[in-house]
Amino acid sequence: MQNYIDPKAKLGEKTKVGWFTVIGEDVQIGTECNIGNNVTIYSGTKIGDHVRIDDNTIVGKNPMRAARSATTKEQELAPTKIGDNCIIGTSVVIYRGAALGKKVLVADLSTVRENVTIGDFTIIGRGVAIENFCRIGSYCKLETNVYITAYSELEDYCFIAPCVATSNDNYMGRSKERFKHYKGVTVKKGGRIGLNATILPGKVIGEDSQVAAGAVVTKDTPPKKIVMGAPAKVLKDVPNDQLLENQ
Repeated sequence: MQNYIDPKAKLGEKTKVGWFTVIGEDVQIGTECNIGNNVTIYSGTKIGDHVRIDDNTIVGKNPMRAARSATTKEQELAPTKIGDNCIIGTSVVIYRGAALGKKVLVADLSTVRENVTIGDFTIIGRGVAIENFCRIGSYCKLETNVYITAYSELEDYCFIAPCVATSNDNYMGRSKERFKHYKGVTVKKGGRIGLNATILPGKVIGEDSQVAAGAVVTKDTPPKKIVMGAPAKVLKDVPNDQLLENQ
């Protein structure tokens, strides 16, 4: 059998479906979409118009819950939603309960977990992992191999360079006290984080703040300041021509 499309699924005009693809019950796919080979789209998923989904990608996957998981909850999740004109790369996994705005790009090998929202025109680079209960704003750019920990928020126009790591547990899996303090990172509007920087749990990157490459952020960063070092300390003001208001 070339592929399987459930009788209750609805595909818009001029939508193309590749070989060995499975489209589940009550899936809705808009007009002029291009669905690749060996794609699985789980039940209830809603996909807008002019969406491209490349080979071997999974959309609407139910989360797994390990017996000792601290962040994955048993819950009824809303169907996955993908907005108009999105591009989803090869071997991407997008979980049930995720919602993508319009013209979002999710590059090859990336993962978007449940209870995640991604705003319009945002770019999710190759190999990025966005954990559950995160909000990513519009016009953001997350480059290759970025890790966004659970319970994080990135406001609009944020730039996250390759290999940035974030964390949400100061207790590193020990002590019941940790359950009271789980907190991801917050990056305010226009915040920028450089290559291979590490942001510790609960820290806030201020509006239009810039974190230098390799920095370890142990305290909130002030707005419009450059911080660098381990631990990161204020170096100087962000140059005027780099401020978001001047772009």
